Amino acid sequence: MSFGLGLLRGMSITMRHFVETYIGDFKHAGRRYDEKALKERQSAKGTGIFTVQYPEEKWPVPENFRFIPFLIYEPVVDPGTGKPKVDAKTGQEEIGVERCTACGICAKVCPPQCIWIVRATTPEGKPRPKPSEFYIDIDVCMNCGLCAEFCPFDAIKMDHDYELANYERDVSHIYDMPTLLKSTSYYSQIHPLDWEREEAERKAKEAAKAKK
Repeated sequence: MSFGLGLLRGMSITMRHFVETYIGDFKHAGRRYDEKALKERQSAKGTGIFTVQYPEEKWPVPENFRFIPFLIYEPVVDPGTGKPKVDAKTGQEEIGVERCTACGICAKVCPPQCIWIVRATTPEGKPRPKPSEFYIDIDVCMNCGLCAEFCPFDAIKMDHDYELANYERDVSHIYDMPTLLKSTSYYSQIHPLDWEREEAERKAKEAAKAKK
């Protein structure tokens, strides 16, 4: 008898959630998949059975979400407008200063050893503090974020782009420098709190140097 009651109780809970799903749909009519509605329905206070209909709808990833690393560069700034210059052909911000110095720390701390760096040299053959080549095998990368954590120049960060599947891996899944390089503007958009903190620290260091 107790088994039958437990089964009925479980089915009633399922039916309640089923009904609450449609109540929630009416409650959020017209904004069912906007960010505010998604947060409410996916929170502990949410009711009903709710699934994001991927790929038509996508749940916004949190700031600390990490996927494939990317390299940061400072864009060229137009002195007239104070805004980054944009390449008319590519539509991307023009590369000014690349933060990476090819120190190799990211490659050393990488657990699966998926990072390869070739240091640039002068015409005389002397090493320069920048990479001439930089590769990441995204199929080997375990998205741990150690490379970004240990980088002393804040030159490598974790991206939010996770839709990387395709039908070929021998070339397209080996990311080179043109693929990895992204501007500080992009980084500030996907990591606004980290960007704000790092900029505050940088300005504090510059102010301390100026006093000396």
